[in-house]
Amino acid sequence: MTQAVVALFDDRPFFEKAVAYGVQHGVLDQTKLDAIQTDAPKGMVQIARYFGSEFLRPELEKAKDRIVNMVSLTLQIQSGGDLRKAAEQLREHSFLSRSKAASDMLKALIVMPQNTHFGMNEHGGFSDKHIPQLAKWSLCNLADYQAELAKRQQVAHVIDAAIWMADQLGLHADDLEEAGCDAEAVIRTALMAAATKHKDMPDWVAFQKIIATLRKPSATKTIHLVAPKNLPAEFKAAVEHVRLSVEADLPKILDAKLTPQKLFNQTPAFVGRYFWVEDGLSEVDHFDRQTSAAWTKATGGHSDDSSLLTLFLCIATGSTGKTLLTEKTATTLIRKIRKSGVQPELATAFIQANAPAEHQDDYIAMWEAFIDESLVTLESDHDYKLHDALSLLRRECNVAD
Repeated sequence: MTQAVVALFDDRPFFEKAVAYGVQHGVLDQTKLDAIQTDAPKGMVQIARYFGSEFLRPELEKAKDRIVNMVSLTLQIQSGGDLRKAAEQLREHSFLSRSKAASDMLKALIVMPQNTHFGMNEHGGFSDKHIPQLAKWSLCNLADYQAELAKRQQVAHVIDAAIWMADQLGLHADDLEEAGCDAEAVIRTALMAAATKHKDMPDWVAFQKIIATLRKPSATKTIHLVAPKNLPAEFKAAVEHVRLSVEADLPKILDAKLTPQKLFNQTPAFVGRYFWVEDGLSEVDHFDRQTSAAWTKATGGHSDDSSLLTLFLCIATGSTGKTLLTEKTATTLIRKIRKSGVQPELATAFIQANAPAEHQDDYIAMWEAFIDESLVTLESDHDYKLHDALSLLRRECNVAD
């Protein structure tokens, strides 16, 4: 015959268990018990007043539950669940001090960050606006407190790791706050910057260069996404978790068919996933340099009106852009105009997209004036030998003799 074993579940608050143990094993004497009995009512009234009113019986009842629960929470955490150690805590410290210790722990928990987004967390310490949260947490059990603490500590580690890594790249915490970015995004970019030997937190232009470097055939086989060697130990787990997410992103990042603009600014899963410094001046400068290069290539470095009008007319007819025409190519151009017409807006769009900003209005005005004055002659069927049209091009554009 097997003997039935009955397990008794003791659902008393941990504080009561500690008191019972302390009395049974001689840890707590009558003087200490009397002190607890004196302090407890005082603490209940203080708590009832803090959360509502000490004059309402329901508030006092809830205050009793709160103070017992908070003392229990302190004792469980500090003793690790050992009743003897908990009884010794009660012997060496006042009852009210154990309640206050729990209150301090809960207040610290409440103001810890809950989200790794720099723009979504409060700053400063505990204030009156947090009292409703404290009312809730003052009745929590140890498991709920520990679970919430672990979650918020993980968030804090990610944020602190992002701040540390950004600082290594010359960007301060205030800059991250102002940018309102995700901490994980900062870490992802910092890891890629390190892999491509960038020393500063990139702006959009530099970020595109990082992607271009990673996509080089010589680089794709030797990409090393690793945490900095001097990364503080408490941040390593958080950074490793984010590093693995970058590894998972690499197939798309290395796909040359996806431009950085398309991937990082237009693909929903990647929008905000990586971070770069918003530097409008840098982007404008980069755009100006690109524009300048395209303009210089198209014009061949020529800036005289005749060369520019020749180029604009070629573009408006869908021909290869040239700043100098032979008589033969000029003749071909006129015949093309008379057969297919001309689209002045093509040249205007080219000027707007590529010409130096300070000259665009002048170039467009020059081009529109030329078209207004010349189009009748260029399109005229009466000039069947093209004498007038060729004379016009020799006078206004560049036609070699």
